[in-house]
Amino acid sequence: MTKYYPAAYQASEGAALNIDKEFYQRIAAETGKRTLVKSVHVPIRTGQAWKVPAGHVFRVVAKEGAQVGDFNMWNAHNPRERMWASRTRQLQGAHVSTYDRLWSNLPFLRPMATITSDSLADYGVDEHGGRIHDLLGTRCDPYVNKMLTGEDFDFHCHSNLTRAIMPYGLTEFDVHDVLNIFQCTGLNSDDQYFMKASPAKKGDYLEFFAEIDLLCAISTCPGGDLSVHLWGPEAEDPLKVCRPLGIEIYSLDSELLEGWEQPRSPDYKGNHGLPFPKWEDQPDAQKTE
Repeated sequence: MTKYYPAAYQASEGAALNIDKEFYQRIAAETGKRTLVKSVHVPIRTGQAWKVPAGHVFRVVAKEGAQVGDFNMWNAHNPRERMWASRTRQLQGAHVSTYDRLWSNLPFLRPMATITSDSLADYGVDEHGGRIHDLLGTRCDPYVNKMLTGEDFDFHCHSNLTRAIMPYGLTEFDVHDVLNIFQCTGLNSDDQYFMKASPAKKGDYLEFFAEIDLLCAISTCPGGDLSVHLWGPEAEDPLKVCRPLGIEIYSLDSELLEGWEQPRSPDYKGNHGLPFPKWEDQPDAQKTE
């Protein structure tokens, strides 16, 4: 049996990794103190984007059964700040669930959203080492599909997300590594990424608390619930296992938000070891007497 080895990143007392679980438990439990303000329907093989104000809750819901959703997230006011999958993987885990936070990229590095509730939290680890809601893999895309099959296909998650965010002034270059919601994945004995059929049922959900104002986007993966092979000799069209997703956005009663404030970025005062240039040292400086 493999011995337990501690995580590389350990939080000091009061650090952002040590969250107030009672606060998030209260938000998840007291559903009578929230109001549905918007619902978004995401048809199969498409993408949708939506905004969530800070202090609101949003859910991703399996409306008709198992379906994988590839999720992206940005600061609604500054898309240069966006979800950082690899750092979240280091700070929280390769698969996330209740109380885990999704972190933003440098130099911002703060929690953008915190998971408040997960209807699949009890899935745990299956006999193949599979877990739910992964940050291990990234979105499917038309480039790797062309490389593997020689065929063009315009409805991969990368393309779905690209179309979804265009009305907000963003482009393909803003699409980033994803959180694979409802997806069951792991690493096999050859240390290779595997995907297997999602265990989600109709009505299953993953719920988030928005720590800052967010622009979110999701793609209903063209692989559907991933119960059929997408590449290789056994590949087949997974259209029959594709299902829509739903998004629900809730405002919260003010009493639920007492004591909460939006997280701040680390107060790093350094200059990465770079010297500050002196004006008189510049070769084309305009000097005056």
